[in-house]
Amino acid sequence: MGYRVKLTPRAARELKALPKHVRKRIIRWLDLLADVPFREGTKKLEGRGGLRRVHASKEYVIVFVVQKKQVLVLVVRVAHRGDVYRGL
Repeated sequence: MGYRVKLTPRAARELKALPKHVRKRIIRWLDLLADVPFREGTKKLEGRGGLRRVHASKEYVIVFVVQKKQVLVLVVRVAHRGDVYRGL
C-alpha cells in the first residue's frame, strides 16, 4: 500500500524554483517516499514533532511528516541544506 504525497504551498513554491536537474531528483525521492516513507536514510528531527528529513542530494533536503491514518506524506520544505531548517 503506497502513501499519497502532498506538498504544502511553501514546499511547492520551493520545488518549482529549483533547477530542473535538482527538481527531477527531488521528484524521484518523493516517489520513493510514497512507497516507503520510513526508509533508510530518513531521520526524525529532534524537538520538531513528527517531522522527518531526507537528504535528496548533497545540497538539498526534503522535510516531511508522515500521517499514517491518512496514508499521507506531507512535504513541508524542499530547500538547500543551509536554509531548510529556518522557519520550521
